Amino acid sequence: MNSKTISMVIPCYNEEKVIPRLIERVTRVADSFGYAWEVICVDDCSADRTWELLQEQTLRDPQWRAISFARNFGHQTAVSSGLYHASGDAIVILDADLQDPPEEIPRFISKWEEGYDVVYAVREKRKEGVLKRLSYYFFYRLMSRLSSIDLPLDSGDFCLMDRRVVDILKMMPERNRFVRGLRAWAGFKQIGLPYERCSRAAGEPKYTFKKLLQLALDGIVSFSSIPLRIASLVGFGLSFISLAGILFTLCQRIFSGFFAKIGLGPVPGFATIVISSLFLGGVQLICLGIIGEYLGRIYDEIKQRPQWVIKDSAGLTPVIPR
Repeated sequence: MNSKTISMVIPCYNEEKVIPRLIERVTRVADSFGYAWEVICVDDCSADRTWELLQEQTLRDPQWRAISFARNFGHQTAVSSGLYHASGDAIVILDADLQDPPEEIPRFISKWEEGYDVVYAVREKRKEGVLKRLSYYFFYRLMSRLSSIDLPLDSGDFCLMDRRVVDILKMMPERNRFVRGLRAWAGFKQIGLPYERCSRAAGEPKYTFKKLLQLALDGIVSFSSIPLRIASLVGFGLSFISLAGILFTLCQRIFSGFFAKIGLGPVPGFATIVISSLFLGGVQLICLGIIGEYLGRIYDEIKQRPQWVIKDSAGLTPVIPR
């Protein structure tokens, strides 16, 4: 048995139906590592028996530890909390729904042993609806275009990170976290491994369209200021068009005869004024909304509230960073 330890961080939310299979598959794979191992499960205030099942498992096997949030803080916060509590030399993040197969972890460990600090999974196939697959496809490519860092395409949170990378992530104080972006920002030696993403083992998907949209906004706003620049460019562009329109209207009035001959004589029109006003008003509101997204996140940061609140724990001493 190698003296190093592998930690596995598993966020859970209403996964009562899949927990038994999760425990069986993760334990079977972990026993083949050749390393000491631990599992940190983070229950994001589930409404079913998820926490009860996790507690029972920590009593059966002390290598399994768990914490329970006082309310639902979200998937990315649950992952971050698990990273804070993990003590391993390498930390693996995977979802409880078994869409990320635990059987892929030995491949990650092999690359880690070769000297890679981050080994992330790249989704080659997804067993999800067409609309969801297209949304993911366009999001990753849009995010890659907008971001100031190199974000790998089609890679989720399923990964292995060396302890020194996790220590860097723990130093980052932001509240609206986008873990895969923070992982890329940290740098170090990284590599992607392709895999086929499975369908859920049981239960219903927890990432609704609203939550996916929020995650996308967190990623874009956290790692790119380009939307603010676009708002400025749109403002300058519309100002230029407005100036050109003013000059054209002035010329119409001064040289009305000439413009009348070519069919561009001045024609009074209430509809044109209304449409222009609505268009400019809509653009202004969009730009204000973009600015509001950034201001809202600044507001969250300056309040300095704890990132999560722990209601209960099993097998470990809970940590709440400030």
